[in-house]
Amino acid sequence: MKYLVVSDNHGDRQCLVELVTAYRGKVDGMFHCGDSELEPTDELWRDLLVVTGNCDYYPEYQKEQVVTIGNDKILLLHGHLANVRSSLNQLLYRAEEVGATIALFGHTHELGVELIDGVLALNPGSIRLPRGRYQIKTYAIIESTDSHYDVQYYDDQQRPISELHFTFAKAK
Repeated sequence: MKYLVVSDNHGDRQCLVELVTAYRGKVDGMFHCGDSELEPTDELWRDLLVVTGNCDYYPEYQKEQVVTIGNDKILLLHGHLANVRSSLNQLLYRAEEVGATIALFGHTHELGVELIDGVLALNPGSIRLPRGRYQIKTYAIIESTDSHYDVQYYDDQQRPISELHFTFAKAK
């Protein structure tokens, strides 16, 4: 299975249009981790599963979503709801509660990925306003196989960032 993960575009609709156009039919799921600042009725949400961020002020957005695709159970939320600036503990507890194998989150605008206690925790960074060590506008592609997760980060021009490629073995 292959998943596109993006977050924190903060009103830049065009970057999402470009991603949806490029990846439609090429991935098994497209996920937006919040802070789109777009209307909840936007046609983009037909392709992207989305949650509310702290800058999304529409009650129609869900706070979290859980979806199963193949053997993966994916938790999607914006990191402010799990206090991810402090630690990933609340995110991992919630993933355990819902039985998720992948936990996707935004909010910090800092990309990062870890495999913790069998859960792949991934922040795609921000496609518009990056922060932290990597000052690159990013999104991520996760490829999930029976044996491993392969994670590749891309810049906003859809070019892979060679130093931001990670492989994690799944527990047997």
